[in-house]
Amino acid sequence: MKLTRFKTKCRELRSIMRTEYGHIFRDEGVALVLVLALLIYATVYSVAYDTQVLRNIPIGVVDLSRTHSSRALINIFDAAPNIEVAYTPVSMEQAREMFFDRKIYGIVYIPDDYERTLMRGERSVVGVYVDASYFLMYRQTFSDVVSGVNTVGSEVEFSRLLAGGASLPQAETISDPVSLRTTDLFNPYLGYGTFVMPSIIIIIIQQTMLIGIGMIGGTWREFGLYRKLALPGERRLSTIPIVLGKSLCYLSVYCVTGLYILVVHYKMFHFPMNGSFGAVLGFMIPYALACIMLAVAVSTLFRYRENSILLLLWTSIPMLLLSGASVPREAIPPALYAFGKIFPSSSGVEGFVRIQTAGATLREVAPQVITLWILAGVYFVLACLGVRRVIRIEERNAEKPAGDSPCGCTAVSDAGTGSGTAGSVPA
Repeated sequence: MKLTRFKTKCRELRSIMRTEYGHIFRDEGVALVLVLALLIYATVYSVAYDTQVLRNIPIGVVDLSRTHSSRALINIFDAAPNIEVAYTPVSMEQAREMFFDRKIYGIVYIPDDYERTLMRGERSVVGVYVDASYFLMYRQTFSDVVSGVNTVGSEVEFSRLLAGGASLPQAETISDPVSLRTTDLFNPYLGYGTFVMPSIIIIIIQQTMLIGIGMIGGTWREFGLYRKLALPGERRLSTIPIVLGKSLCYLSVYCVTGLYILVVHYKMFHFPMNGSFGAVLGFMIPYALACIMLAVAVSTLFRYRENSILLLLWTSIPMLLLSGASVPREAIPPALYAFGKIFPSSSGVEGFVRIQTAGATLREVAPQVITLWILAGVYFVLACLGVRRVIRIEERNAEKPAGDSPCGCTAVSDAGTGSGTAGSVPA
């Protein structure tokens, strides 16, 4: 008896997987979200961020000194890798007009007494105005301008010391007493794409699962597949085969697309791959399972397939913010950050970036891995409860007389035959 029941469950599992594969590859909307969206979004974002670093940001220099010293300072600015002296307005009013016309994104003001104060050994003040509405542009412009000013200051001090009789080693040491040597770990070019793309990919995986699987869940309820796909002699499908069948199907699809992203796509756009393949695989499996179980649980709430898009599309930005990818976790209120932990993307972003970008091992991201396994288990239980609730609703609806329709009309049954294939289900 138990063996027969086990074989029945296996047949149900195969039937559900055939149905789900049919939905994924025959339904254009589902295929676009579950299969193509990850590839399309990852490619589009990677191409957009392919430049990595802002270069040749135009600035204006108001040179009221018009001396050899001021021109030397302008040449230093122009030689910087990230800024370009595009204009030399004759006054601050003209520079202000260029700034608000978006012709320049920074203004350097050199006073008329610039060289005279340098020659007297006094401190000369150079004004810097930088557009801080775009932090990347602000950082690049400000750092290059300050670096240029500091370079001139060191050169002037060096010349004074030599003129005062100091030896060359003494002049070098005094003018530059602390030598700064920086090493940028894991993102040596300080590229924005290298910083943000690993997090975006993790968010895309979760969101495409939620929307795509939600669409399929709405289709199941809309066309009553929980009963129509039942095997001959069975009133309905069983809960566990439904959840497992759906999960195995989605996991197999994302194994293929995820492997492409983590191997081919990463190499194509030169993103850091510092983690071992085993560590990445060991982390992505619980993450994918947690996302799938969450999506299956949420999909039972939708009565129609369109509800998934309407209710879940807007959640992408909040998920990105709660994950700590765009805002440092230290800047997020503790209660809000703790709330974000109920979503797989929060632990997923934190662990994946540490493995793939920083080269961490699975042991070093054990808290995130444990959290993902716990979430997968909790959402598996919720998915089973959600599927069981929907099955009971459909059973109650099937027991109602045809004349009990809320609109007062006679209900007409669908044309589905319960064959277990997606061909009988309208897309």
